Amino acid sequence: MSLFNSMWRELEYGFRMGNMVRKLMLLNIVVFVLVQILHLGTNIYAGGMEGGYLAFWDILHYFCMPSDWRELLSHLWTPFTSMFLHEGIWHLVGNMIWLSLFGTIVGDLIGDRRVLPIYLLGGLAGNLTYFLTANLSIAIGNHALGASAAVMAFGGAAIILNPDYRVGLLLLGEVKIKYIVLFMVLIDLVSVTGNQNAGGHAAHLGGFITGILFVYALRDRKDWSEPVNRFLDKIGRLFELIPSSFFRRKPTKMKVTYSKKNNPRTTPYTKEELNHQEKIDAILDKIKQKGFEQLSQEDKDFLYNASKK
Repeated sequence: MSLFNSMWRELEYGFRMGNMVRKLMLLNIVVFVLVQILHLGTNIYAGGMEGGYLAFWDILHYFCMPSDWRELLSHLWTPFTSMFLHEGIWHLVGNMIWLSLFGTIVGDLIGDRRVLPIYLLGGLAGNLTYFLTANLSIAIGNHALGASAAVMAFGGAAIILNPDYRVGLLLLGEVKIKYIVLFMVLIDLVSVTGNQNAGGHAAHLGGFITGILFVYALRDRKDWSEPVNRFLDKIGRLFELIPSSFFRRKPTKMKVTYSKKNNPRTTPYTKEELNHQEKIDAILDKIKQKGFEQLSQEDKDFLYNASKK
């Protein structure tokens, strides 16, 4: 039990202290693990690989994006749930690598609070593109899943924000981000005309275009992330399931005391409070430089206890 408790606490740390890209990666990984547990459970229940496989997909289709409009009307949640679903390990690994790369670039350039809206808008645009394409062609699958369209939205945003940003790639050395993204788009364009996952590649293009439009709208002083964040905040407050800190980190407020005349005045932090805050800042700097995994257990416990206050 101590092993699972430790894993759970580290997962909680990641959600509390990580940036939005890391939170999205963790969420996708957690969902993937749950999907694999479901797959194992259906195999055991069905008593065979073939029967378990069919039962597994019967259940998973309740969360995948359907191409049939009647199924979509009865499963209205699927445009959202499908963008966090991965059935294959390499599908997950590939998407998480590009999410980490493109998402970090975008978050650094236009702010962490815009990362989740871009992910959701890109995923929704990709699912819409898939749905429209599937109903115009017979060479499209019946269901779609995966974060690829959302990831390509970050690629589209990154190529507009900083096309000459250099990334170190294995065997190739440093490559400008624009060449990486354009190569991926070229693969999608070629694949759309073929019969191999044409719907998925069409969805990628929908996400890519959404990322580009998001940045151009932002330059035109139209921030598409604001209505998305407001909606998510309302959902979080309504169900009290999602803490507001998940979407944005609120600035630290100064303490306020009241005089006898009930007039507020600000007071400086005490020496003890300053020492406490300095230690938190030092730990956060260490996370930024070396990663959360490199923290000592003492630092992790301190950060965990501080987050509870």
